[in-house]
Amino acid sequence: MEIAAVLLIGFIIYFVIENTVILRVRREKLSDGSVKIAHLSDLHKKTFGKNNSRLLKKTADENPDIIIFSGDIITRDCRDFTELSHFLMRLTKIAPVYFSYGNHELDLPEEYRKMLDDEMKKYGVHFAANDYEILEIKDRKFSITFAQLKRNIYKKNGSYHNLENYTYEDMINDVRKPETDCTSILIAHNPFFAETYEKWGADYTFSGHIHGGAIIIPFLKIGILSPERKFFPKYAKGVFEIGKMKLLISGGLGKLRLFNPPEIVVYSI
Repeated sequence: MEIAAVLLIGFIIYFVIENTVILRVRREKLSDGSVKIAHLSDLHKKTFGKNNSRLLKKTADENPDIIIFSGDIITRDCRDFTELSHFLMRLTKIAPVYFSYGNHELDLPEEYRKMLDDEMKKYGVHFAANDYEILEIKDRKFSITFAQLKRNIYKKNGSYHNLENYTYEDMINDVRKPETDCTSILIAHNPFFAETYEKWGADYTFSGHIHGGAIIIPFLKIGILSPERKFFPKYAKGVFEIGKMKLLISGGLGKLRLFNPPEIVVYSI
C-alpha cells in the first residue's frame, strides 16, 4: 500500500512537471543540407515562462533560418489577442515565420479570424490560404505552400463521425501548386492525409494536430489518441517517409499530455 502511494505521488509529480516545466528540443538531420528550420505547432495559448520567454529563448538558441508554425497557435475560444501579439512580435525577430491555419483558427468566428489575420500581418508573418511563396535560403530555392484544410475533415455537425476525406482532387482544386524547379515545402495542419500531400507533389510536409497521440506508451513510442478520438493514429509524431515525401509531425506544445513532452523540432534540410 505504501509503495503504491509513493508511485502514485511520483506519477502525479511527473505529470505536473511534464505539463508545466519540460520543453524539449528534438533535432532531426534530414539531409546533408545546411538549411535549418524550427517547427512549432499546437501552442493553444499555452505559455512557457513569462510572455513565453522560455519558448522564445530555446527557439532563438537554435538559430533557425526560418520558423514554421503548423497551426493551432490559439484556441477556438480566443477573443483577446494581446498575448499572441507580444509573442509574434518577439518570434518574428528570431527568423521569418511561416504559418498555416489549424482547426482552432478555422473555428474562430469571422470577426476574430480577421483580428488574428491582422495580428499576423502586423508582424510580417507569412501566411496565404491555399497559396504559396517562393524564397531562397543559402542559395537554395524553396516554395512554401499554406494548405488551409476543410473544417469538415476535423468535425462535422459537431461530431467526429462521418468526417470528410481530403482527396488529391480536393487538393488540386483548392491549393495553388508551385513551380517544380524548387524544393516544395507544404504546411498542412492535419497529417492524416499524407498520401494526398505526397501525390500532390510535396517534398516535405510539416504537420501537427495529433499532439503526439496525447499519451505515449513508454518504450513502444506509440501515441494513443488523436483529437478526432481515433485510437493509435498512424501518424502521430516524428519523421515518416511516404513515397518521395518526408512527413514531419510535431508532437506540439500545448494541451495535456503524458510521456510526451512539449517540443520544438529543428530540421536540417
